[in-house]
Amino acid sequence: MAKRSTDRVRIGDLVPADSPRLNGVDPAHVRRLSAVYPSLPPVLVHRSTLRVVDGMHRIGAAELLDLDTVEVQYFDGSEDQVFLRSVTANIAHGLPLSVTERKTAAGRILASRPSLSDRAVAACTGLDAKTVASVRARSAAGHPPLNTRTGTDGRAHPLDRTAERIHAAELMRRDPELSLRAVVKETGLSLGTAHDVRRRLLRGEDPVPPSRQNGPAPGTGRATPARLPEMPGSAAAAGPDRPRAAVPVRKGGPVSPRPRGPLDTLRRLAEDPSLRHSDTGRDLIRWLHIHFVVDEAWQKRADAVPPHATESMAELARHCSEAWRRFAEDMSRRKHADSPRRTDVHATQPGRR
Repeated sequence: MAKRSTDRVRIGDLVPADSPRLNGVDPAHVRRLSAVYPSLPPVLVHRSTLRVVDGMHRIGAAELLDLDTVEVQYFDGSEDQVFLRSVTANIAHGLPLSVTERKTAAGRILASRPSLSDRAVAACTGLDAKTVASVRARSAAGHPPLNTRTGTDGRAHPLDRTAERIHAAELMRRDPELSLRAVVKETGLSLGTAHDVRRRLLRGEDPVPPSRQNGPAPGTGRATPARLPEMPGSAAAAGPDRPRAAVPVRKGGPVSPRPRGPLDTLRRLAEDPSLRHSDTGRDLIRWLHIHFVVDEAWQKRADAVPPHATESMAELARHCSEAWRRFAEDMSRRKHADSPRRTDVHATQPGRR
């Protein structure tokens, strides 16, 4: 037999609410409710404990009218959810909670469920997320921070994505043509974060924002940058004070090391201010990263070509090779055309007398 959504329960059988109201029941509000009692919604009660979740003022109005029972609606959550549900109900209708009461409630919620995100607690208490964050900072003093938060969607979300960002950067470095969805599938990052990693690499920045890099080094008070992977065009690429990354290893054996000359050339181009600081320049850098091909890239895909398509692929490769050759010749012609013409100094000087 299905349980009824509402029931009538003796007032004496109900357990008073663990209310977020600091001053308890307001007699003036009880009198106002008693005047409109028949139109009031049922009292919300935790089914297994009969503890009132929301409706102490309505119960007071019923007692003022000499009623022995009240209509109740049951809440079937766990006991640790009762206070959370009580706060949510009290900000949705009835006598509003004060800001102090909401902050106090937020502190209690964070103490019992520290994994809840600031936005989730804000949604329950009617505060903004920044206020909840300040309450968390005060209540969490002396306690180790958690790396995951449960959001309003009920899912756990890591706070620190440094490792995943570095992993994504490694994947993009090994294969510049790898799709973002493949990166997301491999690392667990969101599509937006994967986009951000790629944009940072193309701008020559570290894939991890400075604000999210490692905490202060002992005795320095400054953040210690995480060791980040080398990426064509990245300002974090190896230099005199940073060793180059080891040759990546993948299933089936080590990947052949890339020639350093072209990669260094690509990196220098990506760091060139005349390119980085203009829309057309940045577009060129992105285009170069997409079309830059090394032996490692085509070797990983050669086995996927079926035998009957090898000649077609070879024709496409030769076509692309010819296109790049013409591009190189055009660049060389422009270089010579733009070079200042050398003039015989003696021909321009007046003759000596």
